[in-house]
Amino acid sequence: MRTQDPKERAKNFNEVALGLTEDEAKSEAARCLQCKKALCVGGCPVEINIPEFIGLISKGKFEEAAEKIREKNALPAVCGRVCPQEDQCEKACVLARKNAAIGIGDLERFVADWDMVHKKRQEPKARPTPNAVRPTKIAVIGSGPSGVTCAGELARMGYDVTVFESLHKPGGVLMYGIPEFRLPKNIVAWDIEYVKKLGVKFEVNFLIGRTRTLDQLRSDGYKAFFIGIGAGLPYFLGVEGESLNGIYSANEFLTRTNLMKSYLFPEYETPVKVGDITAVIGAGNVAMDSARCALRLGAKEVHIIYRRTEKEMPARIDEIHRAMEEGIKFDLLTHPVRFLGDEQGWVKEAELMKNELGEPDSSGRRRPVPIKGSNYKMKADTVVCAIGQGSNPLLPATMPDLKMNENGNIIADKNGMTSIKGVFAGGDIVTGAAPGNAAMGAGRRAAAAIDKYLKE
Repeated sequence: MRTQDPKERAKNFNEVALGLTEDEAKSEAARCLQCKKALCVGGCPVEINIPEFIGLISKGKFEEAAEKIREKNALPAVCGRVCPQEDQCEKACVLARKNAAIGIGDLERFVADWDMVHKKRQEPKARPTPNAVRPTKIAVIGSGPSGVTCAGELARMGYDVTVFESLHKPGGVLMYGIPEFRLPKNIVAWDIEYVKKLGVKFEVNFLIGRTRTLDQLRSDGYKAFFIGIGAGLPYFLGVEGESLNGIYSANEFLTRTNLMKSYLFPEYETPVKVGDITAVIGAGNVAMDSARCALRLGAKEVHIIYRRTEKEMPARIDEIHRAMEEGIKFDLLTHPVRFLGDEQGWVKEAELMKNELGEPDSSGRRRPVPIKGSNYKMKADTVVCAIGQGSNPLLPATMPDLKMNENGNIIADKNGMTSIKGVFAGGDIVTGAAPGNAAMGAGRRAAAAIDKYLKE
């Protein structure tokens, strides 16, 4: 897919990938073998009929292709941009054996974007209303990928669904965690609007556990609940100097930048301070997003500090390569041991230590082993810690009967049922951090289970 020139895009927040033309999309779709046993479908967490929508593209039937995708996926414009198709549906593609998998994600994005440009709004098919006189009320807590998907599926079944979101815009991590240049916010809003047209209501600035508890929602007439609040509690390194000014969690740094539009300060009133040299700790997608945001916010030099090698990086290959193209520096086999500050308490240096790779650990990746005596210092006046995140304990703390595992995640069965009758959960709050479409798959399964629970 064509992209903005790296030197130009490093100075703006416009979308990097430019999408496919109609001819490019039809040409790519024509490569599909239309396998009778489509392995790609099994690689898709939301089970889109991939060969069918690609076949429609090859015939130029773009509107019908969009409708086919939306039968299973309410967020195609989002998924086409940020889901890791290379590790899911494209990995299962028969042509992947020759390193030439169909660009399924690019085609999904094309169809969704074509639909957005050529139609005022994709109108959902009429939904059944078996309880039209007094539909059963269901509460969905969290408006990220799992929550929105679950809500949309339940609305299609005729339920009265309300999504409760603690922040001021719906979308969850899609809004606050992914930069504009990778996922424009108008794209998220477009897909959310489709879910609203299914009949789903959204209550923003509404923090379940504080504004209202789940028990209070029961008294308001809600008969079932889905918890999809994600994993939004940042992890820190626990090293000396980590509380210095100028050291952010990636959650704060990206939320300020993405949802609160710090990159347009003072037009938008939430500032974010980025100095001359930024160090980002970690090498996942969140780390790449943070580093590339820092560059666009004015940093003269941005470093990714990662304790393993490029081979072990968890970020998507495209995002790693795009960061490199934009001039991000990669300090590999390195980890911070402390941060040093000035007299005013602002970070000014990071002390780093070199590693070598040892035997594989529980993740299957080779364990980084510190090299004694290899310490050195690097100037850094901004640091972003992007080493992962866990579950926020705020809501579970108000639900003493809700069983959690040792990592603070909600325990749920394969259909999302928790230890509390009528309460379901899915996505990162259950599994820990995972791709957005995996959370969407959990939302779809939970919706079917909620429907069965209410009927029984």
